[in-house]
Parts: sequence; C-alpha cells; structure tokens
Amino acid sequence: MYQALRVSRSEFVPVRNLDYHVRLWGQPSATRPPLVLLHGWMDVGASWQFVVDALAEERFVIAPDWRGFGLTEGGGVDNYWMPDYLADLDWLLDHYVGQAGAPESVAVDLVGHSMGGNVAMHYAGVRPQRIRRLVNLEGFGMPGLAPSEAPQRYGKWIDELKRLHRGEMALAAYPAADGVARRLMKTNPKLTQDKADWLASHWAGTSLNADGNERWEILGDAAHKIINAHIFRVDEVLALYACITAPLLAVEAADDSLSKWWKGRYSLDEYHARLKSVKDARVARIEDAGHMLHHDRPARVAELIQDFLAG
Repeated sequence: MYQALRVSRSEFVPVRNLDYHVRLWGQPSATRPPLVLLHGWMDVGASWQFVVDALAEERFVIAPDWRGFGLTEGGGVDNYWMPDYLADLDWLLDHYVGQAGAPESVAVDLVGHSMGGNVAMHYAGVRPQRIRRLVNLEGFGMPGLAPSEAPQRYGKWIDELKRLHRGEMALAAYPAADGVARRLMKTNPKLTQDKADWLASHWAGTSLNADGNERWEILGDAAHKIINAHIFRVDEVLALYACITAPLLAVEAADDSLSKWWKGRYSLDEYHARLKSVKDARVARIEDAGHMLHHDRPARVAELIQDFLAG
C-alpha cells in the first residue's frame, strides 16, 4: 500500500449547522498563504495526499470533505446545490484566515479538481479579494442549456428524487476494501494498485449487513447523483469568470474528458473560449493522464502548482 510521506491530521469545523471534516497538512505560516485544495464529485479531501507528498516544500494545506462526502455529513437533504458549496467555502475561510474584509484576513491559494474546480472558479468570481492564485484542474463546467429545456429538466429532477427515495439510486457496497480498490482501478485504469488500496481506506467506510457481516460503503451520499434542477447558464458563468482577479492556471489532461463525456455537445474549444472571460488565464496540459490527473501524475500536478504559485 502507498505510504504517505507527509502525515495529515483531521479536525471538524462548524459550518452552517454541519460539522465539516477538514484534512490539514503542515502548519500556518506568517510568510506564505494557506493552500486550499477542493476535491471533486465522489471524492474526498484525502485524495490530495499524493500531490501534497510531491510538493517540493511543505505548505499549510487545507482540504475539506464537501458536504455529503467523506466524513462530512449531508444534513439529511435529498439533493445538493452549487451555491451551498460556495457558502460552505466562505465559512471555512472565515475559520482559517479570518472574516472576509477583516484587516487580519489573508488571501489564499485555491486549487480545485473537477466539481471542486468549478466551485473554485465560481467562488473566485464571488469573493475575488479572498484568492491570491487560482488553479483549476479539469473543472470544465457543463454544456449550456436553452431556457426551453427548463420544463423537461425540472421534470427529470423530480423523477430522480422519487427514484432516490425508492432506494433505486443507492451506491454499491463491497464485502472488503479490496473490492473498493478494484472499482477505483476500473473507473481509472491509470491508477496503480498501491494508490488504489490507500484511497479505498479513505473513500469508503465500514458498516454491518443484516447478517452481521462487514461491508464497505463509499463515503458519498447517493443524493449527489440527482441532477441540478436549474439549467446551466453560460452567461451567468461568464459573468462570474469576468469578476475573477486572481491569476488563473487551468490544467487539463491529455485524455480529452469532454469528448468522452459529452459526445460533441461540449468541447475543449468551447471551454477555452469561456476562459477568455478571465482577465489573467493560462492553460497547461498534462500528458499521459486522465480526468483524475492528481492521481495519475501527482508529481507533475504538484510541479505545475508550485511553479505557478511562486510566480
């Protein structure tokens, strides 16, 4: 199994009636801002371990488990909304670096992957003064939808809620941790066995079946599978991007995730066109990597991050 080089510690922070689980590495510094790492959909804060280990120098790193993922409970909801992640992040930064606008508050270096990258981009437009440098790892956003698609979208949202409540969207459970590891490697063929074994112990937890036997369950609320009821509006996203003042590094993997996901409905060219709304944006590409590039090429991801943050 993978052996962590830099050992993390955990703490729980009160955020909007939830106890937010946060993983921390290093110690606060008076000369260097915190590095905040935001995980993606069906991931956990511990997933950043490989990148943290690959950093050339120790940093004070803050990596929360989003609500309904990892060790952060979801609060009993049956679906999740993007604005909640923005507010949760604001609460967390209040805790670690001071209230927004307060004299003692410091701007952070913010990195997000996938869903976390989308949250980071939106948040940097909402609270630009809180971000010193911004890194987006494959947080592409979604294909734009026309207003005429709203009625069907709402109907699909309601139908999925009903399926969730009937138990039809429950996540699979596994008899042992090695089953979780195999699932991770099936989803990402580039993931090595040692890293899969390590991740499995953080992505899943144990519970008991009715017969008393142990099972391993993914630490992610099935309600995250419910689509967003609102249509994705590109004009709104571009308005948020235009308010970003921090320099942006947008990192993408050589394996074109968008082509695989959207089959021509949304492309890298469209994503790059959206990035033009950001005042200071540059794009980097990582070879021999898929969407989970922080697992596939952590040393290269760490190199890109630290070089960009030092600039």
